[in-house]
Amino acid sequence: MRIGFIGTGAITEAMVTGIVGSGLDVAGILVSPRNREIAARLAGRFPLVRIVKDNQEAVDAADVLFLAVRPQIAEDVIPKLKFRKGQKIVSVIAATDRSTLLGWIGEEVELTQAIPLPFVAEREGVTAIYPPNRAVAAIFAALGTAVECETREEHDLLAVGSALMATYLGILDRTTAWFAEKGLHRDKARAYIAPLFASLAQRAVRDEGTPLEELAREFSTKGGLNEQVLTDFDRGGGHRALTDALESVLLRVRGDDR
Repeated sequence: MRIGFIGTGAITEAMVTGIVGSGLDVAGILVSPRNREIAARLAGRFPLVRIVKDNQEAVDAADVLFLAVRPQIAEDVIPKLKFRKGQKIVSVIAATDRSTLLGWIGEEVELTQAIPLPFVAEREGVTAIYPPNRAVAAIFAALGTAVECETREEHDLLAVGSALMATYLGILDRTTAWFAEKGLHRDKARAYIAPLFASLAQRAVRDEGTPLEELAREFSTKGGLNEQVLTDFDRGGGHRALTDALESVLLRVRGDDR
């Protein structure tokens, strides 16, 4: 299998790094020269990687082609390319709907949309794809976990979920800052809080059959400190603010932002 990439940014670098270290049967990886620094770095690190002379060469040679250009330039780049009928195309272009992509491609291809995250570099990423596709799911399963969405609505919702990363880290940052204000060194605060959050996430993954509400109750002794923080967070508008933010992002993902 030969894999091609149109667009050579941070996500392409993460996917290439993960693919090279995976057990996938890959004969070659073709990267476009648009970001010369990243393309050169990948070609220098991995013998499998070759920099093509232009985007069309990657399209022509790839069995599976990833479209990984920025949404701002996608309309300028994609319509200029000639795709093969039935070619496997994976778009990782954010906030760009399927019908728009197919219109730019102008051919009957096997199009899958995906939301890979930086963690695919360490083969620890969870990637939502739509529609279900066995070959594409196998690639992302080798890079961590693949979640196949049956509908566009499911895919849009998981795209919103991926927008929570900065908020999660922001909560860690604000908490460690509060500790520091109270006299605990930031490094020591982070050494405690980050593994605590990681353990909670691992518990949620491991006990996937247990409702999250039930897990929350398990960690909230009646009248205890965890229950107090959760109650105060809700009373302070925390849950409302989170829901409003998610609704706003969903509108943007659907192309209906105001």
